[in-house]
Amino acid sequence: MLAKILKSIAIVIFLLIALLFAAVTVVDWTPYKETSYYQNTIHSIEHINWNRSDTGYLLAGWAKENITPDVPKPLIPYKPRGDYEFVLDSNFVRTIIVGNGTHYMAFVNYEILFVHPYLADAVRKQVQQSHPALNQLYFTTTHTHSGYGGFSPGLIGKLTMGGFDEEVIRLLTERTIQSLHQAWDSMDTVRLAYKKTDAEAFVTNRLIADDPIDPFIRQLRLENASGESCHLTTYSAHSTLLPGKFMGLSGDYPHYFNLYREKEADFSLFASGTVGSHRPVGLGSDPASVEKYAFKLDSLVRADTMPTTTQSNTLFAAAKVPVELRDSHFRIADNLRIRPWLFNLLYGDSPAHMDVVRIGDNLFISSSGEISGVFYDYWDRLAAEEGLNLFVTCFNGGYIGYITPDEYYHEKLYEVRDMNFFGPYNGAYHSELLGRLVQKAGSLD
Repeated sequence: MLAKILKSIAIVIFLLIALLFAAVTVVDWTPYKETSYYQNTIHSIEHINWNRSDTGYLLAGWAKENITPDVPKPLIPYKPRGDYEFVLDSNFVRTIIVGNGTHYMAFVNYEILFVHPYLADAVRKQVQQSHPALNQLYFTTTHTHSGYGGFSPGLIGKLTMGGFDEEVIRLLTERTIQSLHQAWDSMDTVRLAYKKTDAEAFVTNRLIADDPIDPFIRQLRLENASGESCHLTTYSAHSTLLPGKFMGLSGDYPHYFNLYREKEADFSLFASGTVGSHRPVGLGSDPASVEKYAFKLDSLVRADTMPTTTQSNTLFAAAKVPVELRDSHFRIADNLRIRPWLFNLLYGDSPAHMDVVRIGDNLFISSSGEISGVFYDYWDRLAAEEGLNLFVTCFNGGYIGYITPDEYYHEKLYEVRDMNFFGPYNGAYHSELLGRLVQKAGSLD
């Protein structure tokens, strides 16, 4: 009898050890420049396929549609909170189509947390049928943490992102197409202007308090022949003023910022910038304080006496660059991670890429990662050398976690340990890629 018990225990121990080896492995510390994924992505950048032309003029049109569901949906993110209990403010999809008679692209912006690849694919398929002349969709979000979910298939999506709801996909897709229809019908020739306002007092590094930040509100201003104007704004403070216990549907401070901007302009689109490791320096967490924060940002823009730079350059160029990555590195300890097959099973596929759009002297680059503003000063200086105004955004239809400085990698911080899916060296890798894209876009002149 004792021999049988010992044999059973040995089998159980063997199976547990086998399961451990099947599910867990060590971190791969191979320097990124020695990897094939790096070489392949650099090759894609060096041989980038631009949709490029200069017809001597630029066209643009803009519109928005309400995407508030008819019935309550789950609030995301934070821990599962259940359906929202009331609507503090309606959510919108905002679109801006830019082109020149030869090529066209569209900025598509949602008041939701992020754009899941499934949602992005659903929208692209409908756009191909309704607006085949649109060469590229440039997805962004306000990244509100008081928005609804329901667009994330898979186990992780079910546990943390409100699951998957075909009604949500249908709503977002239909309203996006309606907004694009309106934007297309309103197309007119436009003039461009750029403004950059320091808002350092309202954003801070939430990981390392004394580390650098990206403090700037950046705006591209478009004015058509009829005198109507559109403002496209980026800023790097997370949309997290409303707390996790708040049970109302809201676009957080970007929603109110848009409302204030639309007292000066005819249309405003707010796209979250390099929000990784950046949080707002708020005035409180209740709705009135959130609106006051937006008012303060708007007041800074209005009070900025620096002249707005008007542009004559009409070059238009757009491209989509695939970004290959190291195998997934979801860590359970400093040097231990779950194996890629298990991560992929739980998380699903999320192909990474960067959208690159140059409109005159303005360069937009999107990341599939929640990239940190710590890197921005370096990119800004590169862009200035090329005579470009740089806008960096996130949530482009792929999601690969946080992109933070490599010196943070060993810290036991949420963004670095739990949400850094493809480290190590992911910070230096993405910083280099984005810098190279700035230089490639600058060489188009």
